[in-house]
Amino acid sequence: MLEAHRRELTAYCYRMLGSAFEAEDAVQETLIRAWKGYDSFEGRAAVRSWLYRIATNVCLDMLGSAQRRARPMDLASAGTPAQVTSAPVPLAESVWVGPAPDDRLLPEHADPAELTVARESVRLAFVAALQHLPPKQRAVLVLREVLAWSAAETGELLGLSVASVNSALQRARATLTALGPAAADTLAPTDAEQLALLTRYVAAFESYDMDALAKLLHEDATLSMPPLDLWFRGITDIREWMLGIGGGCRGSRLVPVAGANGLPAFGQYRPTGDPDRHEPWALIVLEISAGRIAGVNNFLDTERLFPLFGLPPVLQREQTPVG
Repeated sequence: MLEAHRRELTAYCYRMLGSAFEAEDAVQETLIRAWKGYDSFEGRAAVRSWLYRIATNVCLDMLGSAQRRARPMDLASAGTPAQVTSAPVPLAESVWVGPAPDDRLLPEHADPAELTVARESVRLAFVAALQHLPPKQRAVLVLREVLAWSAAETGELLGLSVASVNSALQRARATLTALGPAAADTLAPTDAEQLALLTRYVAAFESYDMDALAKLLHEDATLSMPPLDLWFRGITDIREWMLGIGGGCRGSRLVPVAGANGLPAFGQYRPTGDPDRHEPWALIVLEISAGRIAGVNNFLDTERLFPLFGLPPVLQREQTPVG
């Protein structure tokens, strides 16, 4: 009975914490506390509400002394390839808003409209914007705006008055409006135009045709590479990076995954000295807007991310990518 709530609790904790790994830890702790306390629960409230109360307390405890997770674009201004004179130093995983698999966040059974809303609420830009809110404001906004809880239900869960909930929601909305998280089209598996764009992207990347790739990008597209705090904006700098220091990606193969943060995603495997073997290099999460690619997010922690997304540890010549 408790396990049936794991997916929605994972999505909630991910929005609160900005990390798939921390979200899984939080949900595991939530279920353990619930299991231990079930005999004293005695059905005084709905099980779902009770679990959300425990999950919220777990998340608030985890956020108590943590720094705010961010995207590279939140930490520094855009760089240029000419500024990169040495290998960038990776920052700790705890710095970044990380990706999460759709199959651990989105409801299993939902109509297309519900899935669209769910995908919107886990987009990288939205989750990163949530991290700017104080923890209780974050919980209020997610419960009220994403999960559609009433002010009274939210107040009961958080130990706040309805007036306090409404005030916190108003402040949270104002902060998000000021931040203006970039809009992006969510993954639409049945959308022929989006599928055609992604097919062209894979073809251009695998053939390392930077002219073809440039035609798919917005003029102000971004390229980021967590855990490096390095990022670029604009077709010219992205192209220069890819043909310069980033040229080691030439000959890569891309394996599609079912989705990350409601967005299209691929596992990137770079060539090795063995022509029959490609090794993990990055989880690529794409942000699409108005029919073009607006953001290319390369997450380089493949040791942890590839197993999370069900990607193979190596790619052999005979393997046919599926996804």
